[in-house]
Amino acid sequence: MLQNLKKSFLTGLVLLLPIGITVLLVNLMLDYVGEPASKVLFYWLDIGTRSKFVTNVLINLISTLFVLILITLIGVLSRYFFGRLVFKFTERVINRVPLVNGIYKSSKQIIETFGKSNMALFSKAVLVQYPREGTYAIGFLTGDVTGEVQDKTGKHVMNVFIPTTPNPTSGFLLMVPREDIIELDMGVGDGIKMIISGGIVVPPYKQEK
Repeated sequence: MLQNLKKSFLTGLVLLLPIGITVLLVNLMLDYVGEPASKVLFYWLDIGTRSKFVTNVLINLISTLFVLILITLIGVLSRYFFGRLVFKFTERVINRVPLVNGIYKSSKQIIETFGKSNMALFSKAVLVQYPREGTYAIGFLTGDVTGEVQDKTGKHVMNVFIPTTPNPTSGFLLMVPREDIIELDMGVGDGIKMIISGGIVVPPYKQEK
């Protein structure tokens, strides 16, 4: 009976956890995005009106949507000359601020490395035996090895990028024989999520009969 209760509890927890995470993220967005923005957008409201629960939630929601729309407009403007000019000027100012520039550069590196343009360079998620035989690591194919390396190995060798956990912007380039590479059904995005989470986030998999 205790075992059944334990299994039922774990099943309920697994079912409710995604909903709880979604509610938590929305709440964090309202608190850390909507709340500060509402103080600017709705500064003209008196404290008594703002303190009401329904009013507070409503103005936070409106402020959050306003910020999201503003971010979208910035993305649209960045495609034009004037928008790019303003963005480059802002970037130069940030790069001259000590400490802040380090955080900005690191964040930009992570985003650019795994942006849509660079994600396309990873053709497939694979498994290779690394760092020793009998242990496996998730990697991403970046293409066939060419030139001197391919010629001197005498095998069909492929480039495999092995990211590190939890920072996937660094990693190792392995040149692995084609027959030693195990292709995975999971997508590149799912593989990166699994690496960043340290194996906690595992993509769904339907085993073939």
